[in-house]
Amino acid sequence: MEARSLSLRLMPKKGFPVMRCSPIFKTLAFLIAISLSLSSFAFAQQRPRDETRPRRAQDQKPSTDTDPSQGEWKQKVNTTIVGTTETLRLEQEPTMRIGLASDVRSATVSTNGHLMSATDIATTLIPLDVARVRLEAHLLSPLNATNETESFRLKLAGLSSRAEADNKAKAIRETTSDESQIAFDSETKMWGLLVGPRRSRDDAEEARARLEEAGFEVTIVDLTILSAVTSSSSTDKNESADLPPTNSASYAGSPSRTKSSAITSPKQTTPASSAATKAKSSGNVRLVSRASVPTRELVAFASSARKLFNSSGPVMFASDDEANSPVRFNDKPYRGRIEVFANTRGLLTVVNVIGLEDYVRGVVANELSPGGYPALEALKAQAIAARTYALHNRGQFASQGFDLLPTTRSQVYRGLASEHPLSTRAVDETRGMIATYDGEPINALYTSTCGGRTEDSENIFNQAVPYLRGRECAVEGRTAFAPFTIKTSRETGELREEKHLALARDVALLTNLNFSSMPSHISDAWLSAPASVNEVQNWLASVARLARQTAPAVAQDVNRPPAFATALNAAVFGASRADTLLNNADVEYFLAIHDAAEVPAINRADVALLVRDGYLSLFPDVTLRPREPMTRARVLHTMARLLENRGLLQIQKATARPTSEGALILRSSKGKDQTIHVRPDAFLFREIGETIYPVRSVVLVGGEAVTFHLSATGEADYLEVKPAPNGAAADRFSPFTNWSTELSLSQVQSRLARAARSVGPIIDLQVSARGSSRRVIDLEIVGTEGTAHLRGGGIRSALGLREQLFVIDRTFDAEGRVTGFVFTGRGWGHGVGMCQVGAYGLARQGWSYEQILKAYYTGIDLTKMY
Repeated sequence: MEARSLSLRLMPKKGFPVMRCSPIFKTLAFLIAISLSLSSFAFAQQRPRDETRPRRAQDQKPSTDTDPSQGEWKQKVNTTIVGTTETLRLEQEPTMRIGLASDVRSATVSTNGHLMSATDIATTLIPLDVARVRLEAHLLSPLNATNETESFRLKLAGLSSRAEADNKAKAIRETTSDESQIAFDSETKMWGLLVGPRRSRDDAEEARARLEEAGFEVTIVDLTILSAVTSSSSTDKNESADLPPTNSASYAGSPSRTKSSAITSPKQTTPASSAATKAKSSGNVRLVSRASVPTRELVAFASSARKLFNSSGPVMFASDDEANSPVRFNDKPYRGRIEVFANTRGLLTVVNVIGLEDYVRGVVANELSPGGYPALEALKAQAIAARTYALHNRGQFASQGFDLLPTTRSQVYRGLASEHPLSTRAVDETRGMIATYDGEPINALYTSTCGGRTEDSENIFNQAVPYLRGRECAVEGRTAFAPFTIKTSRETGELREEKHLALARDVALLTNLNFSSMPSHISDAWLSAPASVNEVQNWLASVARLARQTAPAVAQDVNRPPAFATALNAAVFGASRADTLLNNADVEYFLAIHDAAEVPAINRADVALLVRDGYLSLFPDVTLRPREPMTRARVLHTMARLLENRGLLQIQKATARPTSEGALILRSSKGKDQTIHVRPDAFLFREIGETIYPVRSVVLVGGEAVTFHLSATGEADYLEVKPAPNGAAADRFSPFTNWSTELSLSQVQSRLARAARSVGPIIDLQVSARGSSRRVIDLEIVGTEGTAHLRGGGIRSALGLREQLFVIDRTFDAEGRVTGFVFTGRGWGHGVGMCQVGAYGLARQGWSYEQILKAYYTGIDLTKMY
């Protein structure tokens, strides 16, 4: 098609309305459009703002712009459903309208290909001669009154179904090239067509004659007569369903605008509709502005500031090659089309008109990052939840001209550039699948990090919903840890004395470094026995080998502290280290022990050095007992501590990922997982409290700090595990599993001023009630003049906390008065529905997307809708 620019007259082809008319006619035309919109689409219900949901898995800051504690639930449906409540099916994939921007002064729409546009309800996109358009909202342009004579439309009425209307429109287009607007009469419950543009009386008669010759029964509608009727009628009576919408305040919906039910979160009380009621609520046009005379229009400019066209109705933009050169809004690419219109506040609204599946592709990658949480089954669960949420809440912002917002108030959507291959695969492999309860799409709320347990909906949103019940965010039972367990065949030893616990670790490390004379398992008796000269000599030779020193010459008293200290320093550092670094005064200063005089002069500097650095331990009576043989425990502990400090034990430290098939999984600095096999007879240790114990098995769920040693074959023969601080809940991978926030008394007073107007200065906060998940659901605010209560989901938003699963500690002044509060909590978000990071954790444990969804949404089914 030849490209052409749209001028002020806006006449790119026959069928586009001429834009020049008198202000009076424009006012009448607008009133006609309002009447048609209200009559044909009485189902479009205005809804207040949804609950702000800071529940995205990679969000960084919770929103607090709404008060969900006052929220109630509402179900709304505006789509035809084919089938029964037991087997719900849609005729085709729905189209979504996502409000990318509201109340902006200007917008830029562009493409790397060929930009196309269509004004108002036209179905044919016209190529523009520019690839970039800037749009602004201006006062209405002066219009030519000559077009007042073009006030007649052709109408074909009495069609029983939308399909019949589509077929008639196609037949008329093939016969006359006229485009038809499909309309629905809410009074007669019949479909009809408005054929072609507005015409003069003569042109209308001629066009009717041509259509009647072709077998179509049409009538002529006189807009000037009907406008008088409309102007004297209340818009609430819905009397003008068959009037054609003009370039004013309505937009044409997609033929695929099918299923949408919406339990919104707060501030609505309408009960759920039945499936029969839903089937009656359908249409293709919805009101996008209030019933007031339009004062603004859309003006499009080329990059050279040349005016291209103007329109008081919505303008649709698209690319002629969506796959390779998608349409862009403010240089950000989007699938589908971009619609722009001037709203009632005199500014612009920008809407992305897109298929549901493409919309979900742009949601999943932003709600659960495939890079941070690369588990396909979790992403599938997120895709189904996002798709279900979109269907359930479709039309939530109908009064503003779109369905959902691209933010956490709906779902985070960032268009084509944010898509990821793994999340796209998850969307494709679950195409058309949603979660249902009693045959209805659920309000699939989800939260970023639930803190280990989700909450009952009534404790946050004030109304019980059967499928939104509090659930444990973990696989239950001891068997849950089986996939993450590493076991060993090695005995743990026979240790009963607490002082020998640390020796089990030393012996294990030295055994793996080929120290001789080590038993297969140790006991208190073996450790307490004196070390022989031969044992000490062999062990010192092993120390020298590790330190790459010459094995020291040893005396016959090398198993006593003075000679041992000199030989050990020589084995690790070489000769004369202590004597060189410490003078006589230093030696006397560090040998502040009761029997220092018994240490021979030749060994004094070596003993002082080891005592100073804490390697050579003293007895409880502050003695060294230099004339007594050292026990094996004392010799080995001194060697192990010095070797570890010097980095000679060849141990490594890392953070573990969840164990898989008994292997140690470590995350490298480059973000890749490294798998290390553990020997069947490896030494295993686990820190419990502040003590390290030898064990027969260890559990690694991910996040544990591990210390390990690799054998010559690359297998782990020593593994020491420190429990993960985030515990074993499925959402432990979130950085917000645990958090702490400190607020001064003045900060609390400021944040709770609205909730505690009559209590005077706040002096304390008390938890009055907790929900099933132990979340605070009733917070008592204690003031000098009384008390007040803050309940439900408003607690989190009022205090500005990440979650309301918290405990409270207080700070006091010298007089014992509260000066501040420390909130220590878990999680991020409202805590209801699916836990996003928890879904990832369950997927890592081998759960399928169906198991994940049914774990968080009680009693649901998964239904293939199209």
